[in-house]
Amino acid sequence: MSRRFVIEAVMIAIYGQLLLPKRPVEYRIPYTSVMELYDMKDSPEPVMPESEDDSYVKKKIGEMITYFEDSFNKKKIERALMAPWRESPPLPINENVSLVIVNAAENMQYGETFDPIETEIILLALKVQCPILTDQIEFQDKVVQNGVPVQLFDIDDFDYAVEEDALPAEEYKE
Repeated sequence: MSRRFVIEAVMIAIYGQLLLPKRPVEYRIPYTSVMELYDMKDSPEPVMPESEDDSYVKKKIGEMITYFEDSFNKKKIERALMAPWRESPPLPINENVSLVIVNAAENMQYGETFDPIETEIILLALKVQCPILTDQIEFQDKVVQNGVPVQLFDIDDFDYAVEEDALPAEEYKE
């Protein structure tokens, strides 16, 4: 059985180790974070602080966009966009990694505290009952401070998160 995580698309471009897990992993990605890749790729704003790292990550973002625009993958993603909360069929990256694009619907439930993509990530994690994988310390702090009932793993703890069995849903739901 695959270990599932909710994650932003850009995290996969930044952290190559996410594509080399020790066991099967399925990443659930809100569609809005896929669309955010286009802005990041073409933006003069750096994604990474070092220019060499920034160029590399923007190249990886371009490769992800090309992957999502592949006609076979694009058709799968378009099916997910037909209704709120609909998921694409799995998009395989390699033998241990697949992506599922979700047409998440931000409903302002957490809108006062979190931005729209953060809200979609939280709502998606609650809906599919799986943990969030992120490198955003500020986001992690807000989740904890506001008692949002989701499980979080920092990207630095990826290997542990893959090996760790997720808490049963009833343990982190309100």
